[in-house]
Amino acid sequence: MSEISLVVVGASWGGLTALSQLVAGLPGDFAVPLAVVQHRSWHADNLLASLLQDLTPLRVVDVEDKEPLEPRSIYIAPANYHMMVDDGYLSLTTDPMVRFSRPSIDVTFVSAGDAYPGATVGVVLTGANDDGARGLRHIVDRGGRAVVQDPATAEGKAMPSAALLLVPEADVLPLNEIAAHLVSITASASSRGERKVKG
Repeated sequence: MSEISLVVVGASWGGLTALSQLVAGLPGDFAVPLAVVQHRSWHADNLLASLLQDLTPLRVVDVEDKEPLEPRSIYIAPANYHMMVDDGYLSLTTDPMVRFSRPSIDVTFVSAGDAYPGATVGVVLTGANDDGARGLRHIVDRGGRAVVQDPATAEGKAMPSAALLLVPEADVLPLNEIAAHLVSITASASSRGERKVKG
C-alpha cells in the first residue's frame, strides 16, 4: 500500500467508550479523514459528535449529504441514514436497513473499499452483532488494510470476533493501542493521502 486516503471505523454495543478512547489517542495533526459508523437508535441526536469533539483537536462533524472529505476531520454517520463513501465526499441514503441496521457498517465499508481501493483502512471495534465483517473483507479484497479490536478488550465481543472469522489476516490490537497503530500505518502516507482526498 503506497498511501491511505480514508479510515473507516465501525462500532456498536460499547462503542461510546471505545470511540472515546480511540479519538482521544489521535494527534491533532492526524491528516487522514476518519469516518465513524456507530449503531444507535433512529431518533438519536447529535450528542455523539459533541462528546467526541470534547476529546480531540480534530474537527468532529455529523455528516450531511455530499459532505466533502477533508484532512484532520472525523465524520459521524447520522442516526437512521446509511453513510456512503464516494471519491472526495460522503453521501447519505435512507435505503432499507441492512442486517437490522441503519446506518450499516457493512454499507459504509463496502463503499469505502470501492471509492478508495488499496487506500482504505477499516477498523472494527466492539459490538454485539456481526455488522462490519463483510465490509471489512471487501476492503481487504480491494487492497486495503484491516484492524480489529482484540475481542478480549471489547465490551461486545461478537462483532470483532465475527470480523476475525472473515478477515483472519487483520491486525488485532487491544483498544488502547489502536490509535497509535493508525498513526503508525498512516504517517508515511498522510501528506500524499491529503492530496488525493482534495483532488
